[in-house]
Amino acid sequence: MAWLNIYGLIAMIIIMIPNVIFAMKEKNFESKYNNKVVELIEQIGRFGSMGLMIFNIPLLDYGYWFTKGKVLYVSSIAVLSILYCFVWFLYFQKASIEKAILLAIIPTILFLLSGIIQGKVLLILSAILFGITHIIITYYNNR
Repeated sequence: MAWLNIYGLIAMIIIMIPNVIFAMKEKNFESKYNNKVVELIEQIGRFGSMGLMIFNIPLLDYGYWFTKGKVLYVSSIAVLSILYCFVWFLYFQKASIEKAILLAIIPTILFLLSGIIQGKVLLILSAILFGITHIIITYYNNR
């Protein structure tokens, strides 16, 4: 098993592009949600998920659980990455809570589905931590 997951790396680069653009446009963005425990869990889940998408760690890694798992994995992360960028495009046109929540749900699904398809238990756990907390924070920042 190679230590680098090139498909995961490409997906992370793609989904980070609109996030970088948002950060450049909204230099003074301040979170309205101030629960340090939830924010910490979100960051652990975020960096855990992103890292486990890029780096193959053999701990609790059971390999593809599906026939043609690699094809399913690559095609699903490609579709979700493109969908994520499309929703960002719509969000940049006119922000709304629905679009913001979609921007929290899509990467959660991407991380979770990647973990399930590849049989990566640590990625599944990180995605769950990230998803729950990221959706909560996104909701409170956009209501």
